Amino acid sequence: MDRVRVSFKKHVPLGLLFVTFVLLATIPFYVQPYLVILLTTIFMYIIITVSWAIFSGPTRYISLASAAFFGVGVYASAILGKTLPLPIVIAFGGLVSFILALFIGLLTLRLRGMYFIIFTFGVSELIRHSLLWWEANITGTVGRWVVVVDHTTVYYVMLIIFVMALLITYLIRRSRLGLALRSIGEYEESAAHIGINVTALKTITFAISAFFMGAAGAIMATRWTYIDPHIAFSPLFSFMPVLMAIFGGTGQIYGPVLGAAVLAYLEEILTTKFPYYYMLLFGIILIVVILFLPHGLVGLVQRWRKGGSKRQNANA
Repeated sequence: MDRVRVSFKKHVPLGLLFVTFVLLATIPFYVQPYLVILLTTIFMYIIITVSWAIFSGPTRYISLASAAFFGVGVYASAILGKTLPLPIVIAFGGLVSFILALFIGLLTLRLRGMYFIIFTFGVSELIRHSLLWWEANITGTVGRWVVVVDHTTVYYVMLIIFVMALLITYLIRRSRLGLALRSIGEYEESAAHIGINVTALKTITFAISAFFMGAAGAIMATRWTYIDPHIAFSPLFSFMPVLMAIFGGTGQIYGPVLGAAVLAYLEEILTTKFPYYYMLLFGIILIVVILFLPHGLVGLVQRWRKGGSKRQNANA
């Protein structure tokens, strides 16, 4: 009987996961286009947040360079979208972001704490203002037109990138690489002392996380029609993943997914119904959540599970 219960508990999450992906894959066939567009935006935030958590979750290095990698993907789509097929453009956007992250990682990942946070945010702002200066003074036009792709295609590409990001996150967490990253987060000096090449490990993981951000930016650009440095490298893309990951909790894989999905949907509601006050309301909600849910939604779910198991043991 106990074996049956254990087997049931193992297979139920896999079954729910399969049903969820089937549902997401078939949604465009029976819902209104608005919902497909909304889900695409939610997927965008989930991908950026999960990608951020690949590196920052276990290492506890707070990166604010997400906007740089996302924006590079956006501009890759704007520049190459007219001449290259969409899959190549998306792969190129991810690859350029990967290379940029390698370069940034080699420069910054010897820094720690506040210095790393400030430097990564400074890199995003430097790229944004450099592009703005280039377009205003060299090309003479600010912004670019992007080749438009239908919303259903964008949705499915986002779904594929989302699944890939989740798969890579799962594989890293279950591997020696994930164990080494967690050891860096716990005590980096000890990790280096036992022979882990902490700089190389942090750099390659940082670059892997940037790949998915760049790919998401490349496909998301096709929905916006027109982009400029302020849109592509918006500071919101640097701060929102951090807030969403904290809100969801980084202790489990589903934490960043849950946090990004809830806050992205909440942002859509607040911007629609309270366009002049949504940032104030959004900030108040986040402060309340951080004060009363220090471990995010993951901590809340774990408390519910513990409460349920205690009640079952008491009844037994």
